[in-house]
Amino acid sequence: MSEDTVAQIIVNSLYNAGVRVVFGVPGAKIDAIFDNLMDHPEIKLIVSRHEQNAAFMAAAVGRITGVPGVCIATSGPGASNLATGLVTATTENDPVVALVGSVPRAMNLKRTHQSMRALDILGPTAKHAVGIDVEDQAAEVVLNAFRTANTSPKGASVISIPQDIAKTKSKILPFPSHAFVPPLYGPAPPQKLDEVVKMIENAKLPVLFLGMRASSPKVVDAVRQLLSKFPLPTIETFQAAGAVPKELVHLFYGRVGLFRNQVGDKLLTKSDLVLAVGYDPVEYDTNAWNPDGSRKIVHIDYTASDYGTYYHPVSELLGSVVENVKYLSQHLTTIPEKSISDQTQGLIQEYTNWQARPEIKRSSGLVHPLQFITTLQGLVSKDTTVCVDVGSVYIYFMRFFFAYEPRRLLCSDGQQTLGVALPWAIAASLTQSPPCSEKVISVSGDGGFMFSSQEMSTAVQQKCNITHFIWNDEAYNMVEFQEVMKYGRSSGVKLGGIDFVKFAESFGAKGFRIKDSSEVESVIKEALAYEGVSLVDVAIDYSENGKLAGHLIEDGGN
Repeated sequence: MSEDTVAQIIVNSLYNAGVRVVFGVPGAKIDAIFDNLMDHPEIKLIVSRHEQNAAFMAAAVGRITGVPGVCIATSGPGASNLATGLVTATTENDPVVALVGSVPRAMNLKRTHQSMRALDILGPTAKHAVGIDVEDQAAEVVLNAFRTANTSPKGASVISIPQDIAKTKSKILPFPSHAFVPPLYGPAPPQKLDEVVKMIENAKLPVLFLGMRASSPKVVDAVRQLLSKFPLPTIETFQAAGAVPKELVHLFYGRVGLFRNQVGDKLLTKSDLVLAVGYDPVEYDTNAWNPDGSRKIVHIDYTASDYGTYYHPVSELLGSVVENVKYLSQHLTTIPEKSISDQTQGLIQEYTNWQARPEIKRSSGLVHPLQFITTLQGLVSKDTTVCVDVGSVYIYFMRFFFAYEPRRLLCSDGQQTLGVALPWAIAASLTQSPPCSEKVISVSGDGGFMFSSQEMSTAVQQKCNITHFIWNDEAYNMVEFQEVMKYGRSSGVKLGGIDFVKFAESFGAKGFRIKDSSEVESVIKEALAYEGVSLVDVAIDYSENGKLAGHLIEDGGN
């Protein structure tokens, strides 16, 4: 029987799992993995500038492709730097496998260089965190990490690899590719499904409420089949963006989240049956949209609901979301279209009223967010990937930017993690076929951009085709406008002092600047036409941002 080193077994296991790109920062305790990756002809190694960003990139690969993304870090601070990226992935259901180095086994109880209880730190950030204690465990540990990461609800798995183990040999070699795919779920019991069919047929205003676990292409296909046959009013959480196609946009009442002041929130208050598909309360607290706990809810998901005061479904359809939605599509005979029309009259018009606002056609002064979004929307296709950072920019994009394909408009909604936009764009560009062939867009505020701005070097070196827009107001504005609402003033939010055009050029990227509204369309077109990495510094007008959290809907629905 042949033998391989543990490092070889791990790298070959990655390949069998479908991994074709990995992200990481090298170090002495993990360098055996890096050394073996150099010899693998079909796995591309991307050296990032910070471990946190490596985890962000891996999470984006997991979200976009469905194959767990892989990040690698050395021991000590290399491992602890992964924490924010991993907890973001786990919270937001992005499958990731993290490989971290550790000190040799004989030294793990000693005070020695870079000794740290990494699993104690990273364990709470992940679904699964284990160490390889003996060489013959390696193949099974890697296999189980991938299966766990990719089992819904998806998330991160962490593997700790002692430095001395990586060089030892084992006769237990990597498992075949099919073993890395977790088993499929089946449908809910027919009796439960038939009960829900009757509920929908007897309801006056059934509403389809799509959450993060309704964002996969397979679930989206099933949802579209249902909506094509039965025109149910539909809303999305921010991470479900893109489920409703352009030809069915007349059924779309917008996205909900953060503040209860959207048309979709009004729709929920009117509904007598909410079909919550793949909804996770981490996206939008249930007590925010169902404050009196009176909504009649059907929970359709892979796992049981987070049952409580504000979310107590009358029925739970557990199992394959695809199979359960398809069953509804195949067995429904009618929906109350006249009743739906009567109760939703005017809501679609209210949802799109913003498109007539005069700010969209400004000809001078600072750039209004809606002017920027409307202009960009007209210059991209439905297949363009747009990665949005957290901040005021995230609220505007997730409310007003239309997405017609799943996982094309990406945001961090569960943890609201700053700095994700550029790393995600890099991952999106590298996972294209062929890599870096189509323009990817990322958007951030000036504050969020500086959390991961060093990865512009990675983007340039990897020849990515990315345009990054910075909405620049020289402040942490999402914090600022909420502080003003609470205290009448802001504190600790002022930034500034950076020439972003020169910053971009220092990395070999192309820098652009929009100083006035009259330049919006021409500069965006020029930046998008640039092949390679470009950055656009946009002088943004956030003077109306207090309205983002205003006009909250009362419990009565007004």
